[in-house]
Amino acid sequence: MTIHREGYKTIAVTALIVGVINLVSFSLLGEELQWLAITLFVVTFGLLLFIISFFRIPNRVFTINDKQIISPCDGKVVVIEEITDVEYFKDKRIQISIFMSPANVHVNRNPMSGEVTYNQYHKGKYLVAWHPKSSTENERWSVAVKNNHGEILYKQIAGALARRICNYTRVGQTVKQCDEYGFIKFGSRVDVLLPVGTKVNVRLNQAVKGGIDVLASW
Repeated sequence: MTIHREGYKTIAVTALIVGVINLVSFSLLGEELQWLAITLFVVTFGLLLFIISFFRIPNRVFTINDKQIISPCDGKVVVIEEITDVEYFKDKRIQISIFMSPANVHVNRNPMSGEVTYNQYHKGKYLVAWHPKSSTENERWSVAVKNNHGEILYKQIAGALARRICNYTRVGQTVKQCDEYGFIKFGSRVDVLLPVGTKVNVRLNQAVKGGIDVLASW
């Protein structure tokens, strides 16, 4: 397991704050309130460990298959439905939405290989990630990729806690399936828009892992 580069600054700042808080508490509380200082240490150290775990990148064996669309993130499938895409395709699409809790790995990976045909950041609200309108009203970053099988769109959507979406792709770039393409800080959602008729391989409320589980097949 490694730590994502987006977490270096956050972890360093958190560690500094935790260190200062505990240095002050052990210095001022004294022997009579030592139990309180120890309790504060346990709580703040637990917070630091949680922050570190949020930016973890676990070692995985990825699923590479040109005929499959792989989950772009860890989380739970909260939506499988046919919708009308008003942003890019302007037609009906199958939408699969994955909710990422703060405890999930938050690295985002390319569902398939191909050429990036669309890349657009949208400012927006910070509704809870499972809200139906979060797909169109929240801060989000949309990317479309096309290959010989077809074209899909996937959106990184900020949640109530997320305030930063990182995206490393650009139009015209050739991306590889399961390579990292972005990161979302602190709770979020990813929508994947597929052509109607695509075989869906997941079910509602299923837990999926990014780069491993198959969302759909061509």
